[in-house]
This record gives sequence, structure tokens and C-alpha cells, in this order.
Amino acid sequence: MAVSVDLLSNPIFVLGSFLVLFIFHNYIHKEPQHGKKYHPTATTLLQPLINYKKLHDYMTSLAIRYKTYRVLSPFHGMIYTTDPVNVEYMLKTNFNNYGKGYYLPSVTSDLLGEGIFTVDGDKWREQRKVASQEFSTKILRDYSSVTFRNNTIKLGEILSQAADSNQIIDINDLFMKLTMDSIFKVGFGIDLDNLGGNEEGVRFSLAFDDANNLIYKRFYDPSWRIKKFFNIGMEAELKTNLKIVDDFVYKLIQTKIEQMQMSKDESLFKKDDILSRFVEVHHNNPKYLRDIILNFVLAGKDPIAISMSWLIYELCKHPEIQEKVAKEILEALNMKNEEITDVADFMARVSDSALEKMPYLHAALSESIRLYPALPMDPKVSFTDDVLPDGCNVNKGDVVTYMPYAMGRMKYIWGDDALEFKPERWLDQDGCYRPESPFKFTAFQAGPRTCLGRDFAYRHLKIIASVVLGCFAFKLRNEKEVMSYRLSINVHVEAPLQVYVSRRSVFQNP
Repeated sequence: MAVSVDLLSNPIFVLGSFLVLFIFHNYIHKEPQHGKKYHPTATTLLQPLINYKKLHDYMTSLAIRYKTYRVLSPFHGMIYTTDPVNVEYMLKTNFNNYGKGYYLPSVTSDLLGEGIFTVDGDKWREQRKVASQEFSTKILRDYSSVTFRNNTIKLGEILSQAADSNQIIDINDLFMKLTMDSIFKVGFGIDLDNLGGNEEGVRFSLAFDDANNLIYKRFYDPSWRIKKFFNIGMEAELKTNLKIVDDFVYKLIQTKIEQMQMSKDESLFKKDDILSRFVEVHHNNPKYLRDIILNFVLAGKDPIAISMSWLIYELCKHPEIQEKVAKEILEALNMKNEEITDVADFMARVSDSALEKMPYLHAALSESIRLYPALPMDPKVSFTDDVLPDGCNVNKGDVVTYMPYAMGRMKYIWGDDALEFKPERWLDQDGCYRPESPFKFTAFQAGPRTCLGRDFAYRHLKIIASVVLGCFAFKLRNEKEVMSYRLSINVHVEAPLQVYVSRRSVFQNP
């Protein structure tokens, strides 16, 4: 079994693990008090640590045996569920009882601060209100579409060069750069130019991704606070990355504030980017703005890039589906018997009405997101003693986690073919896209915390995919390779996703 070297090489952690095992030995068989019914105990906290590199698959294997189960911990109750009924209860029916609490922000606050993903109550409502207003405006929709289109054209030019030179590329790296550039332009009005190789932008992006990974390790490393105190191991590495992130973001905020204060033109306060709106409301609080920025980057960059990378991977594994998606795109654009020589010319044909004629592409994207949801686990803290719909008790302070990654693999939810990549499951008998219940397909949350950027994400995924798959065909460098994920807050592709690129017949050399 794969064990994190950073964890088990630490003597404090090893001694702590033996203490945990001793506690479990004396506690694991205790009967619930007061006649309460509890979910079955599937494992102890030590097993997820031992299986850390394959954590989501390990937790999925337990979910196959138990829809909902407990993981014994000496710190607080830990409950994991894949039951859509429980999920609906947590996210909607009894929404006010399940939130971030104290524990979750204490783990993530060094990176995410008091952004929308880490707060409850009035702070959450205020940020969601402003963000909701921005996402509902036509200005943002149009501005974001132009931004993603322009950056997709840049990506297309890179892919054209790779196709012409028979060069192997890391398509995951390119998607990450494309979405980071796009999110910074839409969110903050900044041209990061990662695709163009801007060193400062690339440095920030790498530091942000590394910090993301290291923060996630805290959830399963009981010794992280000790490491932070002594500034050793992964916490020393995290501190270095956070300094890079903070230096970059605070410089960005200061520049934005100065621009808006110096301008005599009031129209500057109506700029298209989201940061200008938050500066207008909270211009005297750089820390607040810093948290807004990093939460927006996490929400906007990773899900789109991750979904595109896993989509390309699955389409390479299923070339017949890749061809079916490409055929639909070309038919929707009326390009079945036409040729183009420029990615920009192709993009000009990708209209909103054309995107609406691509239900199979939409289905393929949803299938990719079902199997590889950007957020594989979403923990909530129970603020009171409670009873879930399955009849089992939850104690005040318990962390109840629903698992989108595991839920996408449950046969009792999706059928015996749950592990197959099958876009057709999202289409009705007429070939029209058929959405599923958000409590079954939980990648975008549900209830009051439903992801504000869901439609935003699908729109831009379809823009990117229509050009990338309409102009090019992809083949894995190693067709036998099975890609896995990298452990972080989001479910990134573990290794470089190396592919060969070739032009489709519709897209010829100039």
C-alpha cells in the first residue's frame, strides 16, 4: 500500500498513530449510548492515511459496502455518505444545520481565508449576493465569452504547431494555463498570459496549485499543526508557496485600488471584471479582497481545466466517442463539407445557437464530470445533534462528508454500468440532453449553496471543447496508460497528460 513519505517519516506522526490505534482498540467496540443508532464503522483514521495516494478509491470501496459509514477518529466524529437522500437532507432540507463550522476553516484558512468556500452565515450571504449579481449580468456573460474564446484561439494555435511538428504535448498543462489566464482576465481584468509563458504568472500558478495540494494533506495528517509550529516538512513548503501567492495577489489588489482611486472617470467603477465590483464595496480591506480572489480562482480555474483534461483522456480511451462528438460539432456548425485554415475562423462559427445544437458534447462533458468531479469530497459540520433520513444519529460537531467522486461510481445510483464512460446515459430517447437530480449528480452542490458558476462552466467548457475537438483529434502517447488523480482539494490529473495531436480534415494547413 502506498504511504505518504512526508507523513510516515515524521516520528511525531508515527508515535501519534500508535496512540490513535490504542484509543481505537479500546473504543471501536463500544455500544452507542442512550440507545442511539449509528452508521456502521468501516475503518479507523489510520487506514485513509495508509491509502492516502489512492484515497478516493479507498473511500469508494468502503461506500460500495456501506452507503454511509463512520471513520473512527480521536478528534471528532467522521461520517461519509453517498446516499442521495442524506445529501438532499444536508444540502437543502436541513441546510442551516450543516456548514463549515470551526474545524474546516481552521484547516483551509491559510490559503482560502474567509472566502465564500470557508464561511457561513452573514459573511457567506454577502459574498454570494455580490457574486450572484455579477454572474447574472449580461456584461459578465459577454465579457467572459470573449475572454475564453480569445484564449482558446491561442490554445488552438499551439495545438496547430504541435500537430504540424508531430510534437507530444501535455494537454493538461495547457488547459490549466488557458483557464488560469481566462479566470484572471474575467475576475480581475489582468492579462496573466500563462499560455504565452509569462514567468510571473506561471510562478503564481504553480505556487497556488502546490498550496492547494498541501492544504488538502492537513485533513489526514494529525501532526500538521506541530509541523506548522516548527516550520518543518510540508508546512515549510506550504509557507513558501503561500508567500508567492500572497505577494502576487496583494500587488494586484493594490494596483486595482490605485487605478480606481486615481481615475476621474466613474465608468471605471463599472468595469467588466469582478474584482472591481468587490473593490467598490470593500476597497479598504485588502485581506478580504485577497480571500475573494483566491476562492474565485479555485472555483473557476480548476473545475474547467480538470473537466477538459479528463474529457480528453476518456475520449482518447474511447476513440469512437471522440469521433461522434467531433461529428456533432461539425454538423452543428454546418461545416461537414467545408474547410478552414485558421482557428479564429473556426471560432467565429461557434455561436450560442450552435452550442445549443450539441447535446452529445454536453452529455460527454457531464459524464466526465460524473466520474471526475472537481471537488471529490465536500465536508460539512453538524451544528446540533441530528438524525439523518436513514435513521442514524449525528452528534453535534461531527463532520459529515458527502462524496461526489464515490457517488459517481455507485451502481445503486447509476446502474451496473456506473464505471463506464457512457454519454448516452444523459440523453433521452430523442437524443436531447436530460439533466439529473443535483442530489444524485453532486458535482455542483445543491440547495442554497448550488454552484453559481455551473452554467458559466458548461458554457465555457462547450466553447473550448467545440474548437479543440472540432479542429483536432487526440491520441494518448501511451494508450495502455491508466491515469490517476493527484490528491488536492480538487481532483487533478496526477501526471502529465501526454497526447499526439493531428488536424481534422476540416482544418487544413494554410
